[in-house]
Order: sequence, then C-alpha cells, then structure tokens
Amino acid sequence: MSVWNSDNIIDVAESVGIGALNRDVVEQLARDVEYRIGQVIEEALKFMRHGKRTTLTTQDISQALRLLDVEPLYGYESTRPLRFGEASIGPAQSIFYIEDEEMDFEKLINAPLPKVPREMSLTAHWLAVEGVQPSIPQNPTAADQRQQELLPKGPGANANILAIARNDNVTVKPLVKHILSKELQLYFGRVTAAILDQGNEEHRSAAFASLRSDPGLHQLVPYFVQFVAEKVTHSLKSLSVLTQMMLLVGALLDNSNLHITPYVASLIPPVLTCLTGKSLGSVAVDGPDAHFRLRDLAASLLRTITKRYGTNTSTLKPRIARACLKTFLDSHKPFGAHYGAVLGLKAAAGISGIKVLLLPVLKAYDIVLKNGLDDETKKSQAEMVVVVLLEALTTLEQDVLTSQNGHPEGDELKTKLIESIGEVLGGRVFDLDRPAMISAILEKDPEF
Repeated sequence: MSVWNSDNIIDVAESVGIGALNRDVVEQLARDVEYRIGQVIEEALKFMRHGKRTTLTTQDISQALRLLDVEPLYGYESTRPLRFGEASIGPAQSIFYIEDEEMDFEKLINAPLPKVPREMSLTAHWLAVEGVQPSIPQNPTAADQRQQELLPKGPGANANILAIARNDNVTVKPLVKHILSKELQLYFGRVTAAILDQGNEEHRSAAFASLRSDPGLHQLVPYFVQFVAEKVTHSLKSLSVLTQMMLLVGALLDNSNLHITPYVASLIPPVLTCLTGKSLGSVAVDGPDAHFRLRDLAASLLRTITKRYGTNTSTLKPRIARACLKTFLDSHKPFGAHYGAVLGLKAAAGISGIKVLLLPVLKAYDIVLKNGLDDETKKSQAEMVVVVLLEALTTLEQDVLTSQNGHPEGDELKTKLIESIGEVLGGRVFDLDRPAMISAILEKDPEF
C-alpha cells in the first residue's frame, strides 16, 4: 500500500482532463510519485550536508532536481518565510496554498519611482601589498580601523552596544595573534618582559638562550620583529633598551631553525637606526661615548645580515650603502652618526665600497674632521671617526697587487696623501708607514 495519498493522483488527472482512471493505475502512479519524491529528498539532503547545514532549503531541492535532470521549480527562492493558507472544499477535505501578499494599487501607483540602478562595471584593486593595505578609497581608512578596534568583539559582546554602533550584523574577523596558541602568546609575553627587565640578568640570559636554540618559534618571528621596531622607535633615549633590542635581533639570527629571509627588510630599519642614529641614549645617564658600543653591535649585525641574505635580494647591499653614504656626507649629523655610517659602508659594501664610495669623498670630509678636532667638546668623538676611517683604509691592503715602487717618498709622499684624502687622514696614514695602504690610496681610479 502506498503512503502517498492516491486521491492526489485523481485530482491531478482531473485537472488535465482525465476523468476516469483505473484504481490499479492510480495506486501504481502513487507509489511511483512516492519513490520520485524520496529520491529528490535524498539528493537534496546531500546538498544540505555538503553545505554544513542542518536545515533543508528550497535551494537544495532545486539543485537536486537539476541533478536528476528534472525541470526545477521557480518562485520559491524568497528569503522571507512562506505563509500557507488553508481552504476547505468539503466536510473532510482541506487544500493548502501559499498566501500572496495583498498590494494596494493606489499606494503602488503613487509611490515614488525607485532610483535608476548604476550600470554594471568591474574593477580591480589591491587589497594588500606585502601585507600592507594601500590607502585607496576601496580599503578602510585608519579611522575606520580604529573605530572597529574599539567595538566589542566575540560571542560575549553586548548586542545593544553593537546595535548602537550600527554593526549588529557585522562579523568581526579575529586578529592574526588569535591564531597563536596560548602557550606561544604566554611565551612571547614572558620573553619580552625578561628582555626589558633591567634587574634580573639571569632571566634575560635565559630568554636569549631560548631564542637562539628553540626550534618552534617561527610563528613568533614577525611579532618579535615588530616588537624590535616599536621599541627602537620609542626608546631612542634609552641606550639599554636599544642594546637589548639589538641583542634580540642577534639571537634571532643565531637560531638556525628560523626562516628569517622574509623579515630581513623589516629588520634593516631598526638596525640602521641604532647604527647611524643622530642621538642615541642620554649623555647625562650613559655618558658621551657610550653609544659607540651600540653602533659597533649594530654594525656586526648588519655585517651578518648582508653576508647571509645579500645574495637573496640584489638591492639589499646597494640600499644600505646608499643610506650610509648619505649620512656620512651630511655635515650636520654628529660624529657618532658618521662613525656608524663608515661601519655600515664597511659591512655592506666591503673593500670595493670603501674604494669606490668612501675614498673619493675623504678630501672634502677633511674640513669636518679638522673642525671637530679643534672643538674640545667634539674632539673625542672626532677621534673615534678618525680611528674607524683608518681601519677602513687598512682593509684596502688586502686588494693591493702593486707595491710602493714608483711613488714619491718623504715630504713629497705626505703631500700627495694630503692632496688625496685630506690633511688629518693623510698625516695619520703617513705616520703609520704602511706601503700597501699608501699604494692603494694613491692608485685610486682617477675618475673618482
């Protein structure tokens, strides 16, 4: 016996002009209709489960009909719930139908016409370039982002506050740090606190040792890079904080388990800041010459970065050399910045950079050196620059293939050196009496 009511078959037959059907035919058609409906529902349930839903929708039925090569039903795609009405056609029979919304023609005619829709157009824009959103009209502004950050988030957020802010239906995307496990978040907080703790050297040493050796810290690398950049930017007057940030960068570089290559471009600015910064630390607290140790540390880090990652990015060394040379040629910068610039040129460009970039400008720089050596307040720092320049010129000996044969001697040699690199450095080089260095200086390319 069929579960499907055979009277429905008779009603459909009468609607198409078939007045009398055999009872056996009616029962066979009822069973076939029941089978077809079950088949459609089974296919529709598959679409529902693949859609990760628990409610069967008319969309699922339409997709099932298309899959079974049956013409789909139309007019049931409304997002509003359907209202069913009941009409009685007899003492024991009822017909259900979908109620249509009643429209008042007078209101419909007098209603203002809707705005003409815009023509369809397609355009493209960069949502983000290397993780940074460009400032274009299609992307949210900084004010919108700040307002979004102030809104309550999460399942426990107050719905009334969200409704007041007109964001009651907004789905808030969690920040990237929410992806980190609680253990990594706790580790990051403990390590950064230990590094900045001036009173507990044991905890700080343990934090650096962990950063140098632990293999599971790759997810935290961008957060440590951002932490270094923020602290260097906001702690230029604290020499101890800047030193700890450089030691943190060194610990990350020493960890062979970390992939630092994508973050090299972000590490260079804080390192260059500590190398060529105009004013680092406080003279009253740290002393006038304490910042030179920080610049030496930053130069060693820059040397490591350029040696290890300079081949991956062809423009890395030229950009660093250009920035250092620009600082060295700025006479308004203090001698500490010039000291760091020479170290940066030596670390990034090597012997060829000293010969091509530094050696031709030493004659013009001699005026700055003499003024600094004559000023008692700047004399010690000017002497540091002279020392580092002499060290840079000493490296030229490694690239010298000729000897001093053919060069003048005595006062004439000293005069040639002064004409080449200035009075201060020329006299110092002459007093050192190193033939290979003198030969490299005097045989520089004439075009420079």
